[in-house]
Amino acid sequence: MSIKIRTRIENGITTVSAMIRHPMETGRRQDPETGEVIPIHHIREVNCEVNGETVMHAIVGTGISKNPFFSFHLHDVKAGDILTLTWLDNLGNTDSIKTIIK
Repeated sequence: MSIKIRTRIENGITTVSAMIRHPMETGRRQDPETGEVIPIHHIREVNCEVNGETVMHAIVGTGISKNPFFSFHLHDVKAGDILTLTWLDNLGNTDSIKTIIK
């Protein structure tokens, strides 16, 4: 699993914090040993659903660091709702995690 996620409800606002393990290569760095350019490999989209309804969708580029951390707030969700976070990268790789909001 490439995603670690936490949720916290405080004063009716749910904070979602997620770290995604991903190399996030820009296609501009060179391999220090061979001098060859490291191919581009980055997350393109991050999507969050609560109970099957999209509540956050982000388009991501190469300006994000390796193993990116995302944090955002949600309103009108409650403890027990099911949150799904999914990412897609430029090579077609994807991963997803489901958690119960607490």
